[in-house]
Amino acid sequence: MTAATPENPAPETSGSGMAAVRSNSVLPAQRTEIELHTADDLRLVGELASPLGGAEGAAATLLTLHPLPTHGGFMDSHVYKKAANRLPAMANLNVLRFNTRGTTSARGTSEGGFEEGVGERHDVAALVDFSECHDLPRPWLVGWSFGTELILMHGREPGIEGAILLSPPLHRASDADLDAWAAFGKPVHILVPEHDDYLQPTEAVRRFSRIPQARVIPVAAAKHLWVGETFVQRVLSEIVKVVNPAALPLPTEWAPAEMTQDAASA
Repeated sequence: MTAATPENPAPETSGSGMAAVRSNSVLPAQRTEIELHTADDLRLVGELASPLGGAEGAAATLLTLHPLPTHGGFMDSHVYKKAANRLPAMANLNVLRFNTRGTTSARGTSEGGFEEGVGERHDVAALVDFSECHDLPRPWLVGWSFGTELILMHGREPGIEGAILLSPPLHRASDADLDAWAAFGKPVHILVPEHDDYLQPTEAVRRFSRIPQARVIPVAAAKHLWVGETFVQRVLSEIVKVVNPAALPLPTEWAPAEMTQDAASA
């Protein structure tokens, strides 16, 4: 846990002695730098954030796939960074984030280059293999935008519990991919912003009707990038509702001695 400093001040407290969880709040977790190794010999960099009790004791594991790297997507895309900052403590979850091939973040740059979702099939396989080799409990694939395409095209791995999709554009993923998920049988939960730039709720319901076990969740007033703490809280709550509903409602306050602030997550 990082100590409070002038650059990283302790959060302000209320009369109750607790502090509000804000967009840049960082709660206690074990945070470990990891590497994934693909079948085509690339090294991908990432981080595993786990509850203080250890990764094996978590209620479930979120295996995240970030938005399009050619448009600014990476493992630190804000919803995922905030999930890693909060959910190990709030919901007893592991959160695994990584950079797909050719993508850079503060953690480093993954080898290779962007391959339009084709070569990235090896990245998805390496992600699931890592979770299996490290006995991470109840892995769920979580994709955002481009990450949803990777899940729909390449995520039908028998070891996963299911998939959670945020803002799916359905550009690269085809009806054949949706039909394959229908046959796969694992659950799919889809959060669709009312004002998404690519796929809005009515059309999402129609397209995903090919998957009987899919559930489309429209989110009023939201946009593709889920900007704003209100929408981040909604996304995190919907994820937890799927993977560990006993942890709801997520707390909005935390003990200030156990919370720091991350300027990069503001």
